[in-house]
Amino acid sequence: MNLLESVRIAFRALAANKLRATLTMLGIIIGVAAVIALMSIGKGVQATVTAQIEGLGSNLLFIRPGAVRDGRVALGAGTAATLTYEDAQALAEPGILPFVTGVAPEFTTGAQIITPGRNWSTRLVGTTPEYEMVRNAPVALGEFLTKQHLEARSSVVVLGVNVATNLFGDDNPIDQTVKIALGGRTGTNFRVIGVLAPKGATPFGNQDDQVIVPLTTMYARLFANRTTRGGQQVNVISVQVDDQQNIPATVQQIAEILRQRHRVVEDDFNIMSQEDMLSTARQVTDVLTVFLGSIAGISLFVGGIGIMNIMLVSVTERTREIGIRKAVGAKRRDILAQFLVEAVVVSVVGGCVGIVLGAAIANAISNLNLGPQRVYGLVTLDSVLLAFGVAAAVGLFFGIYPASRAAALNPIEALRYE
Repeated sequence: MNLLESVRIAFRALAANKLRATLTMLGIIIGVAAVIALMSIGKGVQATVTAQIEGLGSNLLFIRPGAVRDGRVALGAGTAATLTYEDAQALAEPGILPFVTGVAPEFTTGAQIITPGRNWSTRLVGTTPEYEMVRNAPVALGEFLTKQHLEARSSVVVLGVNVATNLFGDDNPIDQTVKIALGGRTGTNFRVIGVLAPKGATPFGNQDDQVIVPLTTMYARLFANRTTRGGQQVNVISVQVDDQQNIPATVQQIAEILRQRHRVVEDDFNIMSQEDMLSTARQVTDVLTVFLGSIAGISLFVGGIGIMNIMLVSVTERTREIGIRKAVGAKRRDILAQFLVEAVVVSVVGGCVGIVLGAAIANAISNLNLGPQRVYGLVTLDSVLLAFGVAAAVGLFFGIYPASRAAALNPIEALRYE
């Protein structure tokens, strides 16, 4: 008996008991749909996080201060005041780092932005004009900081789109005046010169909920914070490299320059590349995806048990049929193949329906508005093939025992069975 004939007979046997076949498939349908839906959520989270990190810019290095140590206890990276504006200026000197296309230092703190009748608590970033290119932060309205603003310590500010909306609504904020207040002070007047294009949340915070001022203005008018060596403190220095292949060499060069400037043997800073962040994010989201898929896989296992149960019932019901087939010359392998094919057909048909249902669930999840950070379901070919393959494997695995039992029946005893 060829495979096509076995499949035809399998469909005929299933059609004879439509309700039972449907209920048997239900476990597989639910299992495959759960696998597709949950894995799509994991893939969607991975794609979202990757897009956020890539949205920071391209070929970036992030230099952060080292950790404060109390004896043998370290308080964590970024707690020491070891990086300065002067460090960033040294790295930006022409010819010092041949593969670097931009350097943008940042000093970040919380602030209250005040307009007549309204105020908004947000993140205040002091930086330089290079930030726009290095951190991929274009403006939607007005202009970004310029070299003249930096040199003149101008009281100008660029607003994130959320800040602009909350303070000015639908009005044009350009050339409007806002007060920036830190630590309960009365505040300093700043003129709005631009509004950033919307970008959403990133690992460094929500770029739509921040305001940007010249770094020199921040030191002069808002937050004159210096390191123990007398330098003007920064939280992070972002460095853009011309090509990803040049990142390892650039990291070594930056480390050497900073060691010489800080006169240290052991690094008091940390350098992380954008690729390191992407790799870490992928590892975390891969674990999440596997975890979600494994939970959904339990449903497939339960569905496989249902297939085995129904196939055992089918073997009992068709004992005389098996005896007749053996009496007219059917071999053991023919009976084995027939019942295995029936089990696989149930799984495959249920798997196909489950794939469609899972994709529909993933699409429905993508359309849900759960707040500012939406969850997207991303159905990929590998998750579809995995779910389909596992469904077929479940049918094959749980169909082996019933098929073996059917093939092992004695034809004489089978013919006598009532």
